[in-house]
Amino acid sequence: MGFNHETYTPAMSQLLTLRHYHHEQIAHSHEHAQLVFGLTGWLDFEVAGHGFQMSSLSLAVVPPETHHACASTLGSRCLVLDVPPQDDWLQQRLGHHLDASRRLLETPGRVELSLVQGQLISWLAASRLDDEVIAQQGAALLLASLSGGAPAAAPPEGLPLAAIDAHIDRHCAHPLQVADLARLCGLSSARFHARFFAETGRTPMDHVRLRRLRLGRELLLGSRLPVGEVAARVGYSSQSAFTAALARELGVTPRQLRAKAREARDKGRE
Repeated sequence: MGFNHETYTPAMSQLLTLRHYHHEQIAHSHEHAQLVFGLTGWLDFEVAGHGFQMSSLSLAVVPPETHHACASTLGSRCLVLDVPPQDDWLQQRLGHHLDASRRLLETPGRVELSLVQGQLISWLAASRLDDEVIAQQGAALLLASLSGGAPAAAPPEGLPLAAIDAHIDRHCAHPLQVADLARLCGLSSARFHARFFAETGRTPMDHVRLRRLRLGRELLLGSRLPVGEVAARVGYSSQSAFTAALARELGVTPRQLRAKAREARDKGRE
């Protein structure tokens, strides 16, 4: 399905819908505001002349009557909230969140989401969206979460570090490259590398290594998994490589780390 600079009026039979986007470009506008929440894949989005890339833990805000376009080279799955154009719908459901929600819906662009908001979106995406109670209350919850202390649109000079960390944590068992993280921010690898170093004082791959070791330490202390299994879960090709990296960073081997934790627990029981 494709649209070219035209006004599009969808059937407003459902507030929330799951949609799949492909390489065919969709370009249109409509009288109501729309929120597009990324679930899986990468979606190239443009709203009001501003382009960006969406993935999980990100949201595109499309104000009423605003031209927007999107396409996904490899395919993308999103949860879409079509906000009813009648103002009384917002008034009846959002209470003291009303003014903040109006400001949100009038500001085109991308918004970074928190992990808690991501959990709400994932739960709704797996729910019966044709159930009117779930759809109505779910839509109100989403808007309230975005207006009541939720993150605002990412500032142009700041990288979405929380979203980057969440991506690393979800994919730490697999190879990660600078380009993977750069895509989260809609930047080239070189530009992302320079900005990341300027903001954090370390390179992106140093940061990935530290996140892997932090997660590895948590697994060692919080589970009885064999060291080799822990190593694999945090992206190390062998137990020896993980052991050497942990010893360099923390000054202890996995076995020593667990032994010290046991000693501390035993002393606490005395």
